[in-house]
Amino acid sequence: MPAMRFFALTSAALPLALIFLTSSFPAAAAEQPAAAAKKDVIVEQADAHNAPKQHLDQLFSQLKRERDPEKASGIANEIRMEWNDSGSATVNLLMQWADKAIEEKRNPAALDFLDEAIALKPAYAESWNRRATLNFVMGNYRKSMSDIERVLDLEPRHFGALSGMAAILSNSGNDQLTLKAWERFLDIYPAERTAQEQANTLAEKLAGNRT
Repeated sequence: MPAMRFFALTSAALPLALIFLTSSFPAAAAEQPAAAAKKDVIVEQADAHNAPKQHLDQLFSQLKRERDPEKASGIANEIRMEWNDSGSATVNLLMQWADKAIEEKRNPAALDFLDEAIALKPAYAESWNRRATLNFVMGNYRKSMSDIERVLDLEPRHFGALSGMAAILSNSGNDQLTLKAWERFLDIYPAERTAQEQANTLAEKLAGNRT
């Protein structure tokens, strides 16, 4: 399976490798993307609300217990919805601008928006994750892995980042580390069929190499 498919595990909403781009893009934002380039007009605002950690913990507990792939996918989508809200209107807008720039293949602009979002709220894991995805698409695997590691520092249960890590490690030909990444993924999201298949295939391959 191509490495790009690994990234697709993290979002059922969009095709290709744009794995974390699940929010729709408002028309108003589309009309004025250039505004984000003006550093003096980007001012962090107070959080409208903080995603309730208790609810997220409950969702992860449900995801870990669920064995039906379709039900698990629904739970995973709820988790993504929680991840997509930074709690800051400014950061959310920058993320939407980045999404639009990526759709239009304006990758340098998208990187600028994501860099700004990270600078404004460095503890928001999804901005790092989105940049990791974009770096992967652009072939910057070292930068992508660095961003993935930051995501996992902030949210160790981020199964999307783990699938991205597995993709990069697979590209490097490191089967053992790729298997470990998929095992970490399955410990969080055990009902994901493609992850199961990848882990089983690698386990069999490594077992065969040892005989």
